[in-house]
Amino acid sequence: MNSEIDKILDTSGLLCPEPVMMLHKAVKDLADGGVIKVIATDPSTTRDIPKFCHFLGYELIKQEADEKSYFYYIKKISA
Repeated sequence: MNSEIDKILDTSGLLCPEPVMMLHKAVKDLADGGVIKVIATDPSTTRDIPKFCHFLGYELIKQEADEKSYFYYIKKISA
């Protein structure tokens, strides 16, 4: 991961729609070009977070998972 992470949002233990709602609020507070790392445990985020990025025009830089969590690296793109 080459981009610097500006904010980490840990939504572990939360179920849909809470992770996406929290991400929406956190991205609003992020400066243009900033990168947020999201940590989630809800498998539905593998569908919801990429769709969130696509619809709102944010760049999903990277998506990965381990045995317990899902990790998303999202860059805020200015409109």
